[in-house]
Amino acid sequence: QVQLVESGGGLVQPGGSLRLSCAASGSIVSYVMGWYRQAPGKQRELVARMTSGGSTNYAYSVKGRFTISRDSAKNTVYLQMNSLKPEDTAVYYCNAHHLLLDSWGQGTQVTVSS
Repeated sequence: QVQLVESGGGLVQPGGSLRLSCAASGSIVSYVMGWYRQAPGKQRELVARMTSGGSTNYAYSVKGRFTISRDSAKNTVYLQMNSLKPEDTAVYYCNAHHLLLDSWGQGTQVTVSS
């Protein structure tokens, strides 16, 4: 089971961009990697997910604006976020899923505000 560390969050103006990174402690080749987010008072929701084969799916609210990618050589997953909106404000979590196991990072705060 891998350990995950997210980075790249911060404060950005509406319309801006951020790239989140999720560094894993070991190989993620066989994992389904995902980004989730949780806004205050709301449930955690899936943002984007990539299978070990490279298939992706996105939440409707971020489709066309966010892109998930992985660099298996670096054991790292990225979330490129463009055209950010205030409603994207949340703590973003990285997830690694394999068989019945789930690993989560500690989260990174993204705040979209002018």
